[in-house]
Parts: sequence; C-alpha cells; structure tokens
Amino acid sequence: MRTQQLERSVAIAAQPARVADYVELTKPRITTMVVVSAAAGYYLGSDASVDVVRLLHAMAGTALIASGASCLNQVLERDSDARMDRTRSRPLPAGRLDFLPALGFGAALSLLGAAQLAAAVNPLTAVLGVLTLALYVAVYTPLKRLTSLCTIIGAVPGALPPVMGWTAARDALSAEAWVLFAILFFWQMPHFLAIAAAYRDDYARGGHVVLPVIDGDGASTARQTMLYLFALIPVSLLPSVLHMSGTVYFWGALALGAGFLAVGMHAARDRSIPAERRLLRYSVLYLPALLALMTVDKVAA
Repeated sequence: MRTQQLERSVAIAAQPARVADYVELTKPRITTMVVVSAAAGYYLGSDASVDVVRLLHAMAGTALIASGASCLNQVLERDSDARMDRTRSRPLPAGRLDFLPALGFGAALSLLGAAQLAAAVNPLTAVLGVLTLALYVAVYTPLKRLTSLCTIIGAVPGALPPVMGWTAARDALSAEAWVLFAILFFWQMPHFLAIAAAYRDDYARGGHVVLPVIDGDGASTARQTMLYLFALIPVSLLPSVLHMSGTVYFWGALALGAGFLAVGMHAARDRSIPAERRLLRYSVLYLPALLALMTVDKVAA
C-alpha cells in the first residue's frame, strides 16, 4: 500500500516537469519572435482599424505551427542533439520524453495551427503556414547534414511569418509583404552564421554541415556575413520608400543597420568566438527594434 502511494506521489510530482519538457519542445523564445514578426506584419497590413479577433487567431495559429515545427525539428535531430553540448539536455536526447509522444505532439500542434488559420483567418495564410512548416521540417532540417546551403534555404521559412501576418490582414500578397520577407531573410543570414561560428565545434560534433564548420579559416563566413549585412541596409529602408513607415523609421533603420554592420565588420576581422557572440547578441536586439520602429512609425493606410 505504501509502495503504491509512493509511486503515485512520484508520478504526481513528475507532472510539472513533464509539462515543462513539452513546452521546451516548442522552443518558446523562437516561437515568441515568430509570433511578434507575424503580428507586426498584420498591423502593417491593416487599415486604420485593426480586427483584434482576427489578429489573435492569426497569432495563435502561427504560434501553433511554429511550435509544431520546432517540436518536429527536435524529433528529427534527436541523435545529433545528443552529441552537441548546447542541445544534449533537451527532452529527447536526455531521455525525458520518448520519440512517439513527441512526434504526435508536434504533428498535433501543426495540424491545429493550420486548421485555425484556414478556418478563422483565411486559406492563403494557412497555405503559407503549411509551406513554412514543410520547408523547415522536411527540407531545411535534413539538409543541415548535407550542404552548407541549408542556411540560405532555412532562411526562407524563417522569413515567412511577417508575410503570413500581412496576408492575414489583407487576404492577398503584395510588394510590401515581400519587403517584409526580404528584411527577415537578410537579417537571418548574419544571425545564423554568427550562431554557427560561435558554436562551430558543437555543430561539427552534431554532424551539421553549416558554413563555419567547413570554412577552415573563417574567411568565407566573414565575406558572406558582410555581404548580407551590406544588403540588409538598403532592404531595411524599403518600408519608407513604399510608404509603409515614415522618416523616423528610415533614420532609425539606417542607424540600426550601421551598428549591425560595424559589429559585423569587427567579427569579420577578429573571427573569434567572443566577436561572433557579440554579433549574435546585436542581431537578437536588432530585429525587434526594427519591427518596433516600423510599427510605431506606420504610415496611415
């Protein structure tokens, strides 16, 4: 009797930890950034009045798809995650969760997200959500073990959430939506190259063929980082050119881009892990600051 009570107590005590493991599968920080970028796209695509109910449905559906994609990514990469210091404590490689429940959880989140977008937002946004999921899970994730071009391919699904926000508001694609896509695309490249360079040895242990792993002296990584940073500056100014945002955004985006470029130039010259981590930290601050400026200085439709 006491043994049964003890087992029941242990099971009850383990429930919060199990819930936390499922939450960890969704990569909450990444999902939050995805939802923020989608919400920014929705606001920028809205008329003078924002349909709050539709916005909430768009955010919830996007969050579910992003969470499902992160979960399925960890299911596919559980073996490589077990070999990497920064990922070996995740629920699957650490053995706290099993393969099939995690797979079912990821699939259920993805289906629920697509269904919510289709039923409560519009079919176009749902299609973009499914495309984002498919590119991230079925294309980008396996390519990480095959080619350094995976980073470019992976930047495509990463750049689609603000486009989803725009289509959720407008029910259509337009040049402005593709500007948002381009900003996210060009931002992701130095961001992800900085991550891969800062954790080069870890990625190598995991069997990921990202550019910094195969780039012996870091010269090619530095060149590509600078190329994308230079390209990001004029691309980031396009919202003002297209009258999505005003002059405050223009000068703010220019200043943020110049700062990003300066930090990137230092990382390209230094090619050290601390320099790459500084570039990574700046990139994490850059995007929400840029989106905040864009929305605060939105030009009335």
